[in-house]
Amino acid sequence: MKQNYLFIALIFSLVSCKKDQKTEPSITVGSSAYEEGEEFSAGIRTVNDQSSLAFSYQLSGLNAQEKLDFFVGNSFFNQNWVEAPSSTTARDGLGPMFNARSCASCHFRDGRGEPFANKGLLFRLSVPGIGLNGEPLADINYGGQLSDNSIQGVASEGVFNIFYNEQNYQFPDGENYSLRTPVYTFTGLNYGAMNSSIMFSPRIGQQMIGLGLIEALNDADVLSKVDEMDANADGISGKANYVYDAISKSQRLGKFGWKANVANLYHQTAGAFLGDLGITTWLFKNENCTSIQNDCQTAINGGAPEIDSTNLNLTVLYARSLGVPIRRNYKDADVLLGKMIFTNLGCANCHTPKYTTGNNSPIAALNTIEIRPYSDFLLHDMGNDLADNRPDYLANGNEWRTQPLWGLGLIQTVNGHSFLLHDGRARTILEAIMWHGGEANNSKQKFSILKKTERDAVIAFLKSL
Repeated sequence: MKQNYLFIALIFSLVSCKKDQKTEPSITVGSSAYEEGEEFSAGIRTVNDQSSLAFSYQLSGLNAQEKLDFFVGNSFFNQNWVEAPSSTTARDGLGPMFNARSCASCHFRDGRGEPFANKGLLFRLSVPGIGLNGEPLADINYGGQLSDNSIQGVASEGVFNIFYNEQNYQFPDGENYSLRTPVYTFTGLNYGAMNSSIMFSPRIGQQMIGLGLIEALNDADVLSKVDEMDANADGISGKANYVYDAISKSQRLGKFGWKANVANLYHQTAGAFLGDLGITTWLFKNENCTSIQNDCQTAINGGAPEIDSTNLNLTVLYARSLGVPIRRNYKDADVLLGKMIFTNLGCANCHTPKYTTGNNSPIAALNTIEIRPYSDFLLHDMGNDLADNRPDYLANGNEWRTQPLWGLGLIQTVNGHSFLLHDGRARTILEAIMWHGGEANNSKQKFSILKKTERDAVIAFLKSL
């Protein structure tokens, strides 16, 4: 099988490089390019569903108690929290400052947010300098995240507005495309003018699939891809982000978030409860009010903490247990061709196809599973055009974590849109590719000079994931 694959790759290379070819080459890709079991993105735990609910199923293999806990955690993930005091004491405590009323507001059907207010886009804020644990330094007036909503009697921090500058481009073969650059402004600021040195970073809520499997990866397997000084001279310099873990109170390898700025799902979930919903936990006990936000500080809370450890644990289990849907059309000739081109372009150097999880997850079903996330979970310089110019622990303003590609082709089905990248600027997979710069620029340039049929094959492959 391996020999057949190499032979096909050689034929493709020779045909593509032929200078006097008058017609598009006919490339035959047979079943020999298909890798046995590659449709199972989460190995034996893969969810066999391709519907609008494909991101919302629990993975197989959970024990009886975990299956029950999954549904309770799901209720806390999807519920709308209410202001305190309320007769629903287990579900009150929203705010005083918040971005959304539920986790599902930003992750509808456990999927991806949109670049609009109350649809999953938020702004991280910081000023030059670092905090006590190496984290970004929060702004004194507006904190570490802009809250565009608030409860009654408390003024929200402000609102954001988006304007897009669109520019048209053309591939060498004549196909047109366009890219839009977002321009953000902030209005209705209720706590003074923003510091002139403030840095902001737009962040879209990502799809929730396979998070427990990512958490279960051995750090050593992720770190094996690190090549910060580009010792192998391939132009790719994978970099690890070490971040403060509030549970162990130590620096750990970051795996989650757009900048790999969170180490584990417990911290991620508790942090989202506080930052996005204004719900306190035993881990993050203080409301997200700054020192000048007096009404926020004196507002009635929903208890201390506002979600107890039992229900927080159930929500974390839910996040850990969401499955990954099976691939589609994985044996189609164009998909197999696209996979081969994807690898030849060097895309797989960052979007690492395959790993095996470790053996230390509290959920036994997540242990020792072969997965295909298509990410190395490391930081890479993506160029000035995608830069947010805001450091986050060891990540600089140009660096982003490689986004896992599993589930990419189902975002449209689940969420009804295809807004991609960290801020949703890309409207299609093709646009997302053409935004790549920095370490990915060489691969992007190679992609741009492909024939349209070959570019379409790459897109078909990515849609199959």
